[in-house]
Amino acid sequence: MFNAVIRLLIGLVIFSLIGCSDGDKEEKEKADAEPVLMDQLSSYVEKSRSVLESFNVGDNVYVRSLAADHKNNRLWVGTSLGVHEVDLDGFQLINTFTREHGLANEYVFSIGIDADGYKWFGTNAGGMSRYKDGEWKTFFPMHGLADYWVYSFANHPDGSLWVGTWAGANRVNRSTLEFETYVTELINEWVYGMDVDSQGRVWFGTEGGVTVYDGTTWKSWSHEDGLGAKNKEGLEFSTNTGLGTRDRHDLGILAGGMATYNPSYVFSLVVDKQDRIWAGTWGGGVALLENGKWRNFTTEDGLGGNIVYSVLEDKNGALWFGTNGGVTLYDNGFWQTLDASNGLLGNDVFSLAESPNGDIWVGTRSGVSRVGKKPLSAHP
Repeated sequence: MFNAVIRLLIGLVIFSLIGCSDGDKEEKEKADAEPVLMDQLSSYVEKSRSVLESFNVGDNVYVRSLAADHKNNRLWVGTSLGVHEVDLDGFQLINTFTREHGLANEYVFSIGIDADGYKWFGTNAGGMSRYKDGEWKTFFPMHGLADYWVYSFANHPDGSLWVGTWAGANRVNRSTLEFETYVTELINEWVYGMDVDSQGRVWFGTEGGVTVYDGTTWKSWSHEDGLGAKNKEGLEFSTNTGLGTRDRHDLGILAGGMATYNPSYVFSLVVDKQDRIWAGTWGGGVALLENGKWRNFTTEDGLGGNIVYSVLEDKNGALWFGTNGGVTLYDNGFWQTLDASNGLLGNDVFSLAESPNGDIWVGTRSGVSRVGKKPLSAHP
C-alpha cells in the first residue's frame, strides 16, 4: 500500500512536469501543481508508519491490555495467560506474572500505572491487583471493589485512581485505599473506557453510551444523541450486551460470521490534548465529541474497521485506533491502516501503547507488534 501511494504521487508529479501541451495555460497549471504534489508526497512519507517487528506470546493468547512505564522504559503486556514485563531497551522479557506470583487472575484486561509507579492490573472475573518492587496486593468486592471484572483505569489530578468495572466505577483513595462506588449515576454500569480531561472531569465509556462527571453533576450521551455512526451496512444488532448476560458476555463481535452493530456500546475512550473526546464504538466507528456535538468516523473516512476496541493519542497529537480491521493512524486528515497483510499478528487490535521513543505497540491475538517510522528505502 505504501509503495502504491508513493508511485501514484510520483507519477502525478512527473505527469505535471511532462504534460501533453505547450500552451501557456497548461504550463502554468503544471508549475502550480508541482509544489502541491511534492508537498503531498513529503507529507505522506513523513506521517506514514510501518510494522517494524512482531513478538508472539502464544497462538491463541489474547493481548487485551498494554501500558508503557516511561520512567523505567518498560512495556507491560496483559494477556489471557498472565502479564509480561518487557525491557524496551533490548526488547527482552524480564518477568512473567501469574496467580502463582500474586496476580489475581491470569486474564489481564486492563493495566494502569499511577503517579507512585504502582502497576494496577484489572482481571476478568478475578478482581484487581497492585504491584510494585515485588510486593502484591489484591482487591475484591469485599474490600470495596465494585466488581470482579475490572476493565479500565484513569489517574485523577487529585491523586485518586478511578477504576472501571462491570458493575460501575470506583474512585480509590490511594493513600487510605478506601473505595467509593458509582453505579446509578452512569448511563450504564458496564464501564470499559475512562479518561480525565484538563478540568478534572472524569469520562466513562460504557455499554450504553458516554457519561461525564465534573465532581458535582453527571451528564450522558448515547446513539440517540449522535454517538456512533448509522448502520449503513444493515448489520445485525448485537444482543451480547446488557444486564443479566454475564453467562454469555464474551465480547464476541460476530453473528453468523459477520460483524455486528451496537453504536452506544463504547469499548474505549480517550480525552485528547484539546479536551476532545474520542470514543470507540461497536460497529459505529469512532465518535468525536467537540463543542458539545458528536461527529463519527467510519471506514468510509479511512478507518480500518467500524468496531473500535482501543484508542490512543500519541505525544505528537496523532490518534491511533485499534479496530477489527487493523490499526489506523489519523493525523489531521491523514489516514493510514496497517493490518495482517502489513505484518500485524491479527486484524483485531485490542490494545495500544506508546513507548518513550514514540513507537506504537499494538496488541492482537497471538502477540504484539511494534509500529514506527521506517526509512523510505527500507519499504518493500
